[in-house]
Formats: sequence, C-alpha cells, structure tokens
Amino acid sequence: MNETAALPTIVLGMPDPEPAPPPASPGEMLRAFLLAPFQARAWKEFAYLIIAFVLGCIAAAYLFIGFAGGVYSIIVLIGIPVLACVILGGRVWGRIYRVLNAVLLNNPMPEPQPFTYRPGVLGWFRSAYTDRTSWRALLFLLIQCLFGMVLGYGLLIVVAIVGFTAISPILWALLNPTNVDENGVEHHSMIQFNQYFIDTWPRVLGFAAVGVLGCFLLPWLFRFVCWLHGLFALWLLAPTAGDRRVLELQESRRAAVDDSTATLRRLERDLHDGTQARLVSIAMMLGRAEERLASGGDATELIAQARTGSKEALTELRELVRGIHPPALDLGLEPALETLAARCAIPVELRVLLPIRPSPAIEAIAYFSVAELLTNVVKHAGANRIWVAVLPQGADALAVSVRDNGQGGALQPVERPGETAVAGGLSGLAARARSVDGSLLVDSPVGGPTVVTMVLPVAGP
Repeated sequence: MNETAALPTIVLGMPDPEPAPPPASPGEMLRAFLLAPFQARAWKEFAYLIIAFVLGCIAAAYLFIGFAGGVYSIIVLIGIPVLACVILGGRVWGRIYRVLNAVLLNNPMPEPQPFTYRPGVLGWFRSAYTDRTSWRALLFLLIQCLFGMVLGYGLLIVVAIVGFTAISPILWALLNPTNVDENGVEHHSMIQFNQYFIDTWPRVLGFAAVGVLGCFLLPWLFRFVCWLHGLFALWLLAPTAGDRRVLELQESRRAAVDDSTATLRRLERDLHDGTQARLVSIAMMLGRAEERLASGGDATELIAQARTGSKEALTELRELVRGIHPPALDLGLEPALETLAARCAIPVELRVLLPIRPSPAIEAIAYFSVAELLTNVVKHAGANRIWVAVLPQGADALAVSVRDNGQGGALQPVERPGETAVAGGLSGLAARARSVDGSLLVDSPVGGPTVVTMVLPVAGP
C-alpha cells in the first residue's frame, strides 16, 4: 500500500525521555551524609587529591626546569629540541591525568587525536611547537601546579586538623599534656583558646565531637574539590568539539572507503564467478557450434544453449548494475522504495512525504539501507508486517524509519565515553549514516516492535 497524500502517521521508535529522579527525602539525605565517610568514593577522591598534590609538585619542577633550561640553552640550539620535547611531554601528563580521572573519579574522557607531524625535521619541529593538544595539557599542568599543589596542601592540613581533633581525647588521656595560664596555674590541657583551656572531660569530648562532625563533612569537601579538578580536566584534556568533529570525519571517511572497497570486491567476485563463467561457456558453445557447422552437422541445440546463456548473463549483469545504482532511483526515492516493497516477502506498508528531493547520494544511502533492513527483518525478526516511512525531519533533513512487529531484542545501543554508538549487525548502517553527517537510532525491546530510524541530511554532508 502506498500513500503520499497525507502526512505519515507511523510512530517512530524514539526512546522515551527518562523521568527526572524524585527529590531526595530528608531521611535519604541524612543517610547519605552519615555513610559518606565509609564509601569507596570518598577514599578514592581523597587518594586523588593526595596524588594530585604530589603530581602538582613534580609538575612545577617539570615546567620550571624544562622551560627555563630550554630557553637558556636555546642560544646553543640545544634548547630547540628540548623545548619541543617539553611541549610534547604535555601529552604524557594529559594521559596520566585522564587515567586518574577515569579510575579514581569515575570521569572517563575520550583520547585526543594522536600527534601527527609534517615530513622532514623542520616539519616535525613546527608540528611540535604548534600542537594544540600539548599546549592545552601544559595549561592544565600549570593550573595543577597552583590548584592541585596549593589547594591540596591546604586540604591535607585540614584533614590533619580534623583527624587530630577527632582523636584528641585519646591523646589527652595518654600523653597527659599541661599548659600554664598567665597566672602560672597549670591545666591538664592540650589545646587552649586564649585563656579558655580544654582541660575537663566534657570539654575534651565536646571538642572531639567537632572533629567527628568534620570527618562527616570532609567527603563533601573532597567531592567539591574533585569536581573542580574534573571540570578543568574536561575543559583542557578532553578533545574539543572541533577535534571530535575531525575524528568523526576521519572515521566517516574510513567507513566510506571500506564500504566502497567491499562493494568493488563483491562486484569483482560476482563478475568472476558468475558472468565471466557464463561468457566463457557461451564462447565454448559457439566454438563447438562453428566446428559442427564446418563439418556439416546440426548446431541448432548449441546455438540455442548459447542464446539462453547470453540471456542469463544479461540478467546477472542487470542485477549487478542494480546493486550499484538501481534504475528506479532515476525516478526518485519513492518509486525505488515502491519497487523494494513490492519485492519483499513480507507485506510492506510504505508512506513517503518528500517536499524536496534529496541529493542522489542521500537517495542511494536511503535505498540501500532500507533494502538491507528489509532483508534483516525477513531473515531474523519473525515478523508478518513491515512499515516503512520517509518524512521530513526539520527543514534540511529526512527520517527513514523501518518498523516491524517481530520478536524484537535485535540490538541495543552501546554507550561509550563521550559518544553513543550502535554495535552489532547494524554498525555498517551507522557508519554509512555517519559518512554523510547522519545518525542511526535503534529501538528494539524484547518482544518488539523493532524500529530503526536513520536521519539523513537532504542535501548531503
């Protein structure tokens, strides 16, 4: 069934937005406050702050010695490669902090682009001095020298004071400390505030209670400081939007090249194993027919077999050409999809609305993607009905949706750090969509229905 007069009513398989979590109750907040010091997260964050303090001290020495030594020795030309190595060393520092963020702060970040350099010695130096990833890592390192070292030292002092305050009754009872006031009177006190001495059990226990309260507050202080560390790391160590765009374009180009290579190999194999073999057989039949005619025999049967073989070879060639560029696409995407729907072994309902005709490349991608999806449904879904819809998606894109009423559970999207990808058998379709700045969405819950939606730009990338 084909309908193009009205807006398609097929429901696309977009995931429902996750509901916002309900606000925490006072009991849950109190429970989180009391359990914070005993959770692994607090100790991991404390370990990160200690490591950041140590690395901050080392980083300060690295920056001072590296840049000062490089600039000082540049007069004898040794400083030029020294400074280049110091700058590229920022990538190593960035790698260290990304690992720390992933392991201790549960803040994984994608890796930046690898260092690439221009050919030749001068090209290498130019690439090293202009490597933006290294400079951003060095800026992060400079912030760590101030932020990690200075603030980390202050946090260590606070932790020491809070810990000392919490265990002060034990020290007060075991060490028996004494202080003398301005009148010469001794007090059994380890701590005093002006002339106020902590010299009795109620005062000592009250003072220790302040330290115990501080122990419950410290994890939240750690969390805030580590959040600042993670914010700086995401800002300076993770790839920028431009870097991610370059990586996506490189991946898209690789996918397009792999797809074209696979298509050429398939055509070569089909021509070699199919059409070429038939043409050789036809040539042999014609040769035998020629010999038979030369000897005065009847070659009618051989000529008929050669004619039948030539027709089969032409059919195979048409199929190969259709695999490269279906003739129906010359009339547009809608007639081409109508042809696919008519050939499908399962009834297909097709609904198309295209106010603007897409570019030829987009039409080809949409056509072959729908063809592959229909084949997958017939082979694996166990469905008895398919719906295909092509409709506008905004002003400059179109959404191609293939839905079936099969068993579902075919594929689930896979989350990666900083991106969303599709794994499994549909990864080729996802790569094909990305090659033209499109996207692929898969919704296939167990029990069905399965909906695969490909969003493509109308005019191409």
